[in-house]
Amino acid sequence: MSGDDALGTLRVGNHEFSSRLILGTGKYTTFEVMEEALAASGTELVTVAIRRVNLDPGAAPNIVDHLGGYRILPNTAGCCDAAETVRTARLARELLDTDLLKLEVLYDQASLLPEPLETLAALDVLVKEGFTCMVYCGDDPVLAKRYEERGAAAVMPLGSSIGSGLGILNPRHVERIIERAGVPVLVDAGLGVPSHVAQAMELGADGVIVNTAVAKAADPVGMARGMRLACDAGRHGFLAGRMAETPAGAPSSPVQGVVR
Repeated sequence: MSGDDALGTLRVGNHEFSSRLILGTGKYTTFEVMEEALAASGTELVTVAIRRVNLDPGAAPNIVDHLGGYRILPNTAGCCDAAETVRTARLARELLDTDLLKLEVLYDQASLLPEPLETLAALDVLVKEGFTCMVYCGDDPVLAKRYEERGAAAVMPLGSSIGSGLGILNPRHVERIIERAGVPVLVDAGLGVPSHVAQAMELGADGVIVNTAVAKAADPVGMARGMRLACDAGRHGFLAGRMAETPAGAPSSPVQGVVR
């Protein structure tokens, strides 16, 4: 991102990233706009929905041809049960030669909410097969901890529903997940504007994932730049340690020895 060493390195399993902002690659009007937005964001890691794009080397156009220089985080988006999720993950590893995986299992295509039981079932299989699973989940601190205990390399609680742009609806639960986690926590889904990204980072999140907010902005490149700055600002704010909150106001100037 900014290159400021004070922001630290994001470590997921055996992988390291200097950027804490992960961008999705869907919904852009053109590949060219996507490329410009990714560059403006400073991201190093981008998500690709395996079931929704054609990754055949002979296919044209092929999104992978536009992602040179970025590390790819394959995503099992669109899967609604453990069996198809595991098949999709294996296909992703074969096609992209990576153990990284955004493990996403949805209850249905209408709500787009995570399905916890099928997620656990898929996670059990994929961890044994050597995948580095970054698990998309709800904002439930207990479930997030269960995923970690079952081998998740990172947990990714939603801020709000996928594509909603509503921001973090339950910040206290997200904060509790962060406080209890022994693996990276990345806020995923529902972040709509840079202030949402800054809030996630100020809560102590290790990173954020954004797609629709950038791809569907009137100016995707400008929004990507804003997300980058917000991610940096929120991380600096968290590391600096915020002031204590008080129920009443307190003067910012001395009250002793004032001129009368």
